[in-house]
Amino acid sequence: MDSPTEKIVADSLHAAEKSNESDWILHHTLDANYIEFEPFIKIPLPHIEIFGIDISITKHLVYMWFAAIVLFLILYKVAKQYKKKRVPTGFANMTEVMILFVRDEIAKPTIHKGYEKFVPYLLSAFFFILILNLFSLVPYGAAVTGNISVTATLAVFTFVMTQIGGIRNNGFIGYFKGLVPHGIPTWLLPIMVIVELLGLLTKPFALAVRLFANMLAGKIVIYSLIGLIFILHAYFVVPVSVSFALFIFALKLLVSLIQAYIFTMLSSLFIGMAVHQDH
Repeated sequence: MDSPTEKIVADSLHAAEKSNESDWILHHTLDANYIEFEPFIKIPLPHIEIFGIDISITKHLVYMWFAAIVLFLILYKVAKQYKKKRVPTGFANMTEVMILFVRDEIAKPTIHKGYEKFVPYLLSAFFFILILNLFSLVPYGAAVTGNISVTATLAVFTFVMTQIGGIRNNGFIGYFKGLVPHGIPTWLLPIMVIVELLGLLTKPFALAVRLFANMLAGKIVIYSLIGLIFILHAYFVVPVSVSFALFIFALKLLVSLIQAYIFTMLSSLFIGMAVHQDH
């Protein structure tokens, strides 16, 4: 019979082995200072530090650059086709449908008067997030929108656009004055000011967390289902894990589009509430 010490050591080694088996999920979802095409190539990215601030180029940043380039090429190709043909066809027609959807079904109903000024930003956010979401589904793709830093930055852009729209339409004093409901008792004003300021901050927070959580969760679920094959070391798990993983993959394809729509719709709604405070 094993001694208590030997049993503790054995349990610790077993736990460490299990931990190493599951660490690969984090390895494929977190940001890194290299780009890896397993098992062939591992490309290190430059480390840059200025005045003690780390501004290194990371894997997710490279994929964001790539998404921006792809988006530019897509829109350039669509615009070029418009110059040659009056009626768009094929890919240009599909792109036009999405552009009109964002303009007529998102921006116009939520912002109302003056919505045209915000359509370029909403279109940029929609297509950029959609491309990043789809990148997480391709082989060697990175879950960029599963990074809270990325989604928080996108939410900050919406926050800035919201404040700019509200101040331009209502004036600096009028905008912040309009945040407080009319007719409340004077003694309640300090509390309401704090509540409304917190409300301003919770809106971008909700945008960032919603997109981050949904996209990261889908990636983790797929990897977890595939990982069951190697963790359990059982062949009978293979068809079940692969089937469920393919189902989640197809569902994540739909979620990628839905999350881009939700982020754009909520951004437009917040902008509309700030621009037309009397509505």
